[in-house]
Amino acid sequence: MASREALLGVLDDLLQPAAFKDYGPNGLQVEGRPEVHKLVTGVTASLALIDAAIEAGADAILVHHGLFWRGQDGRVTGWMKQRLSRLLAHEINLFAYHLPLDAHPTLGNNAQLARVLGIELMPPEQGRFGDQSLGFLGHHPACTAQALAEQVQVTLGRDVILVAEPGRSVQRVALCTGGAQSYFEAAIAAGADVFITGEISEPQAHYARECGVAYIACGHHASERYGASAVGAAVAGQLGLEHQFIDIPNPA
Repeated sequence: MASREALLGVLDDLLQPAAFKDYGPNGLQVEGRPEVHKLVTGVTASLALIDAAIEAGADAILVHHGLFWRGQDGRVTGWMKQRLSRLLAHEINLFAYHLPLDAHPTLGNNAQLARVLGIELMPPEQGRFGDQSLGFLGHHPACTAQALAEQVQVTLGRDVILVAEPGRSVQRVALCTGGAQSYFEAAIAAGADVFITGEISEPQAHYARECGVAYIACGHHASERYGASAVGAAVAGQLGLEHQFIDIPNPA
């Protein structure tokens, strides 16, 4: 068991939210009961995750995508009312960390995606690119773009989009999970052979063809399944909490 304040303190110390300019508030978003026995982690604070956490007996939920975002309509109606009413009725604390959870050098979304894909990350001083240094650079055993795309597809369990000549050789990997398609030009400038992210927009297909850098889009949700779980396991071990990761499938 740990206090809500102790859990928040450990998360803030680990993820350093003050270091980032983010799109919404990081940290405790909804206050629940003061003592935490069980922590549930997930990708997004959806109604399905909240209901699953209630069923699992959680006192706190830690997610990458919280409830509140810059420019959002502030009225508590519809889906927002449903989610908040469940959290408040069951006194569940909701913690959310967006960019800080992407950026952690070992437990974050980028580092954990690299781990499951067998990508050896470069040291931070040479291995970061893009705005707020959120992009990661690493090396994968040399293979073709098609072979790497197939590996990503099998590992993550979902179809991927590959834009590249299938036989192109790739080894130097740039990755940035989620909706990071705008980081592709910075990845090209950083000397990447291939860029792995969650989504692709229309311009990136042209950049990939014209610059000769492979692009693999593997799904926003699928690319970000690993950070919250890793952080949750680490802080639960430190504080003596029970921890459970609950994946709510999402085709996006």
